[in-house]
Amino acid sequence: MKKYTAVLLGLGISAMSLTACSDKYLELQDKQSLNENTFWTTRQHAIQGITAAYAALQGHDGSMWTFFEQVYVGLTYKSDEVDNNKNEPYGKELAAFINGPEESSGYNIWATCYAGIGRANQVIENVPRINVLSEQERNEIIGEAKFLRAFNYFTLVNGFENVPLVLKFEKDITKLRVPQAKPADVWAQIESDLKDAEAVLPLDYTGSGMQGRATKYAAKALLGKVYLFQEKWADAETKLGELYNKFTLLPNYVDNFNGKSENGPESIFEIQFSGDRSVTDERQPFNFELRPAALDGWDEMCPSTWLFNEFKKDLKDGGGYSDRVYGSIFFDDPNSFMYDLNVPANLVAYSTVKNDLRVPYYFTKYTYPTDRAGSYTGININIIRYADVLLMLAEAKNENNKTDEATGLINEVRTRSHAKALTFGGFTKDQLRTQIRHHERPVELSMEWGIRWFDLVRWNRGNVAKESLKTTITSHNKPFANNFDDRKHVRFAIPQSERNANPLLDQNFGY
Repeated sequence: MKKYTAVLLGLGISAMSLTACSDKYLELQDKQSLNENTFWTTRQHAIQGITAAYAALQGHDGSMWTFFEQVYVGLTYKSDEVDNNKNEPYGKELAAFINGPEESSGYNIWATCYAGIGRANQVIENVPRINVLSEQERNEIIGEAKFLRAFNYFTLVNGFENVPLVLKFEKDITKLRVPQAKPADVWAQIESDLKDAEAVLPLDYTGSGMQGRATKYAAKALLGKVYLFQEKWADAETKLGELYNKFTLLPNYVDNFNGKSENGPESIFEIQFSGDRSVTDERQPFNFELRPAALDGWDEMCPSTWLFNEFKKDLKDGGGYSDRVYGSIFFDDPNSFMYDLNVPANLVAYSTVKNDLRVPYYFTKYTYPTDRAGSYTGININIIRYADVLLMLAEAKNENNKTDEATGLINEVRTRSHAKALTFGGFTKDQLRTQIRHHERPVELSMEWGIRWFDLVRWNRGNVAKESLKTTITSHNKPFANNFDDRKHVRFAIPQSERNANPLLDQNFGY
C-alpha cells in the first residue's frame, strides 16, 4: 500500500516523499497483489485516482494546518485586504516582505499544486486503458483531471510565474529535473486543458457522492478567468457570458459561508470538507483561526484598515450597512454578531466582547458552527462562485467599452446584499474600473481563496491601466509596504528545497 501511495503523489522532487492526503481514497480489497499493472483496471480505481487528485486541494499532506496556516496564509497575507497578527509566527516574514526562499508557505503552495498535478497526470495517462468504463465516463474523468491540472498551474503561474511544465507522471526522479517553462507556454497549456475539459464534462452530476466534482460550467468559469488574467477581454466576455443566468445569487449573502448552501445555486466550484474524522480529518480550521481570542479563537488575522473603510462605504438606500458588510466582518455595530466556540454555539453581540478584543474588527466568513467537530468545521471553501463570475464579466464588458452593461452586472451583485445600486451613466470607463478593482471585488470577495492577491498581481503585470502593486498597497496603508519591491515580491521565491533537488531551476528575481 505504501508503495502505491507514492505513485499517487505529486510532482516536484521534494514532494515525492510525502504521504497521500487521504489514504482512504486508495484503500483496496487486495493490497497484496497491488501493482502498477493491476491498479488501473476497474471503475473503482478510476474513482480513487481522481478523488486523490481532488484531495490535493486540501493540501499536499491533507493536514488542516497546512491548508490554512501555510497555503491559505501564503495566498492571502501579502494582500491589502488583511492584517496579520504580528504575535503569530505563520506567514510573518511573508507579510513583512522580508522572506527568503526557505519560507514555508511558498514551499507548501508549490508542493500542494504539484501534488495535484502529479495525481491528475496519472489519471490522464491511465484512465484511457480502463476498458470497463464507458467512453463517456472515461472522458469525463479525464476532463476532471485536466480541470484540476489547469487550476493548479493557474495558481503556480500567478504565484511563482516561472515554473516547470510537466504533463507526464514520472517515476524516475531524475526526469523531474527539468527547467522552468516560459509563462506563456504555461498559460497556453492551462487554456488547452480547460477547453478539453469543457468539451467533455457534464453540466451536472447525479447520484450520491457526486457533489463537488468539476462541471462544464466550472471549466467555462475558470477559462473565462484565465482569459481575463491575460487581458483577452473579448474572449473573457464571451466565455463568462456563457454562465449568465445559469446560476443564481443566494438570497442571503452569508449562506455562501455558513455551510447551508454548499454546492448550491451560487456555487461553481468549491473545496470539499466535512466534519468527518472516521478515517481521515476532513475539517478546516477557519472557524478557529479567524476568531478573536476573546471568543476562544486563535486571532491570526483581521481585515485591514483599508478594507474596513471600504466596507463602511457599502450602504443601503437610506443608510445603514449592506448585508455583505454584516456577513463579512465583526465590528462595532449593534447589528454585528459572531458565534462563539461553545457547543452548542452562542451568537455573541460585538458589545459583549468589545473591550477584550486585540483589534476593533474581525472576519466572520466561515466562522459558523456548521458541521462542527471540536473547534473546527466541515464548511466548504469557495473557489469560484457566481458573484465572482458576474464581477469578472462586468470587468470584461467595461474594458470592451460596455460600461452601462457592466454597471448592470455589478448592481445584480450589490442589490442581492441590499447595497445601493450604482447609477447608470454615473461612471466613466476608468472610474468603473477603479470601482470594480478596489471596492466591488474586495468587498464582495474579501479573504476568499487567493482572489485578492492574484487580482493585485494581474493588475501589476498587465498592460491595461497597469497598477504598481507597491503603489497600491502603500496607498492602502499595508504594514511594511516600504519593504515591497514590485520586481521581487510580486512572485513567490522558488522554494530552496526544490532548487537543491533540481539544479535546473532558476531563482526568481531578488531572492
